Amino acid sequence: MSAAAPVEGAVATDAGADLEPDADAAQAAIEHCYAQGWSDGLPLVPATQPLVDRFLAAGGRDADEVIGHMPQVDRTVTVQVAAINAAMAGCRPEYFPVVLAAWEALMRERAAKGGGWQSTSGPAPLLIVNGPIREQLGFNSTGGVFGPGFRPNATVARAIGLIVRNAFGVIPHELEQATQGLPGRWSICFGENEEESPWPPLAADLGVSGDAVTATLLRTCEYVDNRHTSDAEQLLGDFADTIGRSGSWIFQHAGVGVILCPEHADLLAGAGYSRTDVQRWLAEHSGRTTAALAQAGKDFAENGVRRPGDAQDPERFQRTIVEGAEPGILVAVAGSRTAGISMVVRLFADWSGTSVPIVRPPEPAAGRRNRNEGE
Repeated sequence: MSAAAPVEGAVATDAGADLEPDADAAQAAIEHCYAQGWSDGLPLVPATQPLVDRFLAAGGRDADEVIGHMPQVDRTVTVQVAAINAAMAGCRPEYFPVVLAAWEALMRERAAKGGGWQSTSGPAPLLIVNGPIREQLGFNSTGGVFGPGFRPNATVARAIGLIVRNAFGVIPHELEQATQGLPGRWSICFGENEEESPWPPLAADLGVSGDAVTATLLRTCEYVDNRHTSDAEQLLGDFADTIGRSGSWIFQHAGVGVILCPEHADLLAGAGYSRTDVQRWLAEHSGRTTAALAQAGKDFAENGVRRPGDAQDPERFQRTIVEGAEPGILVAVAGSRTAGISMVVRLFADWSGTSVPIVRPPEPAAGRRNRNEGE
C-alpha cells in the first residue's frame, strides 16, 4: 500500500450536500476517520470529493504534483494528498495556498527533509504569515498569537501535522520517537503584526514582498516577561540570558529566534536598533561561562555535541550562537500591547532564512465582476 493510500481513501461522495445536515451521519463519518487512524486525536472534517476539488481549485496546482519526499521511508506528498489533509484539518479552501506555501517553506529546512519529524525532541513547526492575506483570511497577528481561538491559525498548522502523519506515516509510538514532545506541536501559526512593527515585514526583509510564509522547526518556546525597563540593553540582556540557558542546548551551538511584542520592538527601535542590530547583539551576548556549563555537565563539545569536560578556563564565555550566524536569528513582531511579554523560540536546526510567496490562482473574470457589482 502506498503511503498516501489511506488518505486518498478519506475522500467520499457529496451526494447529500444540498440536504439538511445529518448529525448522525456526520458523527459516523468522524468515527470512521478515527477508525482508519487518520486523526491526530481530534475530530476530522470528512473530505468529500467536491470539497477536495474546491481545495485543488483554490491551490491552482496539478493534483499529482509531488511537493515533498521523505527519503528514509521513501514516501511522498502530492498536492492532492495535501488538499485532503487540509480539508480534514478544518481549513477552508481559500486557506490552501497558505498551506502549500507553509509546506514548501518547511521543505526548505534541512531537518524537515531529514529526520526532524521523528526526533526525540518532537519539534514543532513555526509558521509566520505576512502580507494582506492575514486580514483577508482572518489570521490572528495580535493578542494570543501562540494560543487558540482563530480558525486559520489553528487549521493551517494542523494541516501540516496531518500531512506529516498521513503521508509520511510519522505516528506517535511508531515512526515518531518524541520522548515527551512539545506542547502545541501542530498549532504554532500566526500573522506577523506588521501594522505595529517598527521594521519591515519579516518576509520583505528576506526578499519576498506581499503575501508569504516563513517557517522552521522549533525545539522549545519560552517567554520573557519584562514590563518595566525602558533600557534597550537591559531588555536585550533578558533575552540573551534566556537564550543562554543550558537546558535545551545539547550541541556546541544552537539556533534561536525572538518573537517580539510591539512594546518591546518599539523600545528597541526607539533606541536605534534595526532587526540586524538585534540579531548581532543577541549573538554576541547569549551564552554561558565554562563554569556555569560545567554545573550542567555541558562545558565541553566533542563532535559538535555537549558533554561533561574538565571545566578548564572557567571564566571563558561560550557563545550559544556561533560567530557568523547572526542572520540565522529569526526576529519577528507579533502579539498585542497588553504587556511587555515576548517569546524566545529555540530552533531545532539551521533555519533556511527564506520565505515562500503565497500564490493564489487568478480569480475568474466573472467572479471579479460579480463582486464589484455587489460593492
